Amino acid sequence: MEANLPLLDTTGVGDLVLLDPLSEESLLQNLKERFGHQEIYTYIGNVVISVNPYQPLPIYSPQTVEEYRNCNFFAVKPHIYAIADDAYHSLRDRDKDQCILITGESGAGKTEASKQVMSYVAAVCGKGEEVNQVKEQLLQSNPVLEAFGNAKTIRNDNSSRFGKYMDVEFDFKGEPLGGVISNYLLEKSRVVRHVKGERNFHIFYQLLAGGSDQLLRELKLERDCRRYGYLGQEDRSLPGVDDAANFRAIQEAMKVIGFSPAEVRALLEVTAVVLKLGNVQLDSQFQASGMESSSIQDTRAVREICELIRLPEHVLEQALCSRTVEAKQEKVVTALSVAQGCYGRDALAKNIYNRLFNWLVTRINESIKVDSSERRKVMGVLDIYGFEIFQKNSFEQFVINYCNEKLQQAFILLTLKEEQEEYVREGIQWTPVDFFDNSIICSLIEDSKVGILAMLDEECLRPGLVTEETFLAKLSQVFASHKHYESRATQNARHVTDASLAGPCFRVHHYAGKVTYNVSGFVEKNNDLLFRDLSQAMWKAQHELLRSLFPEGDPQKTSLRRPPTAGSQFKASVATLMKNLYSKNPNYIRCIKPNDNKEPGVFTDGLVQMQVRYLGLLENVRVRRAGYAYRQGYEPCLERYKMLCKQTWPKWKGGARDGVQALLTDLRIPPGELAYGHTKIFIRTPRTLFDLEDRRRLRVAQLASLIQATYRGWKCRTHYQQMRKSQIVISAWFRGQAQKKRYGQMKSSALLIQAYVRGWKSRRLLRELKHQKRCSQASATISAYWKGYKTRKEYKKYFRSGASTTLANFIYRRLVQKFFLGLQTNLPPMVVTDRSWPAAPYKFLANTNEELKKIFCLWKGKKYRDQLTPQRKALLQDKLCASELFKDKKTLYAKSLQQSFQGEYLGLRKNPKYRALHTAAEGKLVLADTVRKVNRANGKTVPRLFLLTKNHIILADPKAAQPKTVVSLSDIRSVSVTRFSDGFFVLHLNETSTVGTKGDFLLVSDHLIELVTKLHQTLLETTAKTLNLRVADEFSTQFSKGSIAIRIVETAEKNHTAPVCKKKGSHKMEVLVH
Repeated sequence: MEANLPLLDTTGVGDLVLLDPLSEESLLQNLKERFGHQEIYTYIGNVVISVNPYQPLPIYSPQTVEEYRNCNFFAVKPHIYAIADDAYHSLRDRDKDQCILITGESGAGKTEASKQVMSYVAAVCGKGEEVNQVKEQLLQSNPVLEAFGNAKTIRNDNSSRFGKYMDVEFDFKGEPLGGVISNYLLEKSRVVRHVKGERNFHIFYQLLAGGSDQLLRELKLERDCRRYGYLGQEDRSLPGVDDAANFRAIQEAMKVIGFSPAEVRALLEVTAVVLKLGNVQLDSQFQASGMESSSIQDTRAVREICELIRLPEHVLEQALCSRTVEAKQEKVVTALSVAQGCYGRDALAKNIYNRLFNWLVTRINESIKVDSSERRKVMGVLDIYGFEIFQKNSFEQFVINYCNEKLQQAFILLTLKEEQEEYVREGIQWTPVDFFDNSIICSLIEDSKVGILAMLDEECLRPGLVTEETFLAKLSQVFASHKHYESRATQNARHVTDASLAGPCFRVHHYAGKVTYNVSGFVEKNNDLLFRDLSQAMWKAQHELLRSLFPEGDPQKTSLRRPPTAGSQFKASVATLMKNLYSKNPNYIRCIKPNDNKEPGVFTDGLVQMQVRYLGLLENVRVRRAGYAYRQGYEPCLERYKMLCKQTWPKWKGGARDGVQALLTDLRIPPGELAYGHTKIFIRTPRTLFDLEDRRRLRVAQLASLIQATYRGWKCRTHYQQMRKSQIVISAWFRGQAQKKRYGQMKSSALLIQAYVRGWKSRRLLRELKHQKRCSQASATISAYWKGYKTRKEYKKYFRSGASTTLANFIYRRLVQKFFLGLQTNLPPMVVTDRSWPAAPYKFLANTNEELKKIFCLWKGKKYRDQLTPQRKALLQDKLCASELFKDKKTLYAKSLQQSFQGEYLGLRKNPKYRALHTAAEGKLVLADTVRKVNRANGKTVPRLFLLTKNHIILADPKAAQPKTVVSLSDIRSVSVTRFSDGFFVLHLNETSTVGTKGDFLLVSDHLIELVTKLHQTLLETTAKTLNLRVADEFSTQFSKGSIAIRIVETAEKNHTAPVCKKKGSHKMEVLVH
């Protein structure tokens, strides 16, 4: 099989397994040569070695991501994207949980490597609105945690001061669902002190540099870092780092993660409290008993802290300067010295920050956690502090190096020891490779009975005076003969002189080298005690976030149980982490620091050689070269590759091992590349595996094409069958409809022909019958005429001379009789208004017919009148009389047709007021109404009561109800009215009458038609004279002073309903009507 060109066609050798000759010098030279050409990534099989370039390189672009997407691991140049892609596809395609372990010294580039892994996975997994939101939340959690958990150290400008393990969870499609972050041992002592040249956590500097002026005022902070004791007095700005821009990025990241503005504000407030606690200074005082006590030197810092957390000032002052001790259910308050008070203040600051960081991780987990219960695939990424060797190493460096020992042990177990033991278990011929097993160092630290951590816990729990000296003495006694432990006491026992090992120190021979630890502070940091008074003071604060960080401060939940030590907590966390890592398929990234000065392009041979040795890279190469790169159980292997062989596809009927052997034999893979174990198949080189994968990918594509083709064929056949069936149905229906239509046409044609034939026959028969009838009639007529002629000729001598007249009269009588008999059955309806009548059948009956019509109408009217009541008859007679008087003469007549004539409109009988008028009428009342009398002088009208009796007309005053004028009917000469629709009329009187001397009356009535009609009827009945009624536009009236001409003027305006009389001089008057 050909060598893999991308791994050989590079600077140096891309995969150290291919390095020849193999030695420590050649390995170092290969790394140095590649580093000089900015090739920072090198393989050892599937392990990636990353050398920190200390400068940005153009190898992380989107084009590079596309280049490594779905790549063959060894078919491209070594890159961190390759191992990320391999892990992601193993997770997605092979359903194996993955973990990526990034190890190395502090400053070797572990944090940057974890970022690149996460960014690549985010770039290649699925897309969509929800998926993009999850990816953004996962990526944006990094800058937030870095701000609160990273700091500048001597060796690294962005050193992780906590351990972080992130489990990213995916669904079956490989799309991210969420994740869970675990944090380990934040270096909280950095909050209160750090060595010269280093910085506190990034968030403090970012807040002061990037916070707005208003925010800093609200948080009671000042922008100058040198004003805060925990940040030191020198300028802490980093070259090339913009703290203000980073703070704005953190705010945006928290918004993306899902932090509310209130949560962000509370987080910054607690951060400001930690920062201001460093400015709380204590003064020494002496009590009356001579014991030292402490007090607050400047209350400004305490006051501002209490304002931020909403706590009474005296509560915090008392908690900082005194301590409550409980003994036998008694509480004793003791004052604290300045040293004790400063210790309590620093312990409070460290605890607040540590708990705030834990809350931050929990809050991020709430946003990125997966809510669904479906089965998930997990990829873990471990970014934890690297191995540390400082000038002065304390408790923090001890537990950090212990964690790195455990990671190295996992690497050894999973890559070296476990691999060699597996060869033995499977019966594979194998030449053992020697390597250093650091289990003895791990046992030295973590043994539950005689480990360093166990003895430190025992020393912390021991009653009496506990000091670091007693702890060191106990270690020297227990590990006197241990080859990986040294102290001044063990050296003296061995008669060894070493001036580099000071008295209060011990030395552990780690896998990465010898590290000397100063025991000063070990007991204090392991105890990690916080005075109960301070916890209770924080719980009393009204700040919700701060209060939630100290649940033990609740007096109702006070427990006297001692909290677990920091060492035991870290040991349990590391054990949980190791268990998690062992449950997943590991992928290793070994980070190497090329120099101690963080300079780009500088490769220090001695420093890199030391890292190569303690990382066991040479042994790893030897194991890879001597062993097998890939192994898998027979059943999973057969299941994955069975489609490559006709014998095993689609189902193998024999054993799994036989199936795999038949499969690989059929593929003609060289026997030297394979080894058959008891339960697994071993493949020596990755190239063979990748060749299998390439064949499988091609075969899967072929099978997919076959499935697609089969499916398309089935779909097309089904579609064709459906179309054919539909076509048959449509054709049958079409033919049926066509035949039905044709049959209908034929039937209609046949019926039409039959009809025509029958019609022709019938017409011919009818013609024949008519001809026969005419012949018969003609013969009968001729016979009758002939017989008549003969008869007349025979009897002519017997006929009288008037016979023709007699016959004519007979015929006329017969026609008239026939006419009357027909009229009897054809009479019109008995409706009075119906004027219809049958027409005369003969002209000589026309006059008779008209007379009969008149007689019938008169008879019909008589019958109608006979049915009427007397009241109805009288009303109709009145209407008839009104018609004779006014029809076609006055416009008002048409409007009066619908109005019934009531006669009595005043209610004389019912109203006692009109009793005198009723008496004056003497039972002869014809009409009673209200009229308006026109004043002869000015034309104005006044109301009057108008009473018409059988003999008189009475005009009465409506108020007094007494007659004012009585006119005899015989004195009425005439009545004049207009032709318009007004109620104006003139009552002309005889000049010889008593009343007539005053002149004629000008009156206006709303019932003019009825009034004049009644007057006409009464005058006719009383005097046997008709009323002289004149309808005109001009007429003359006689007043007492002479004659006045009245002219009627029609106006278009209808603003007034009654006529308006206007006097025009002494002898003229105009009446305006409409």
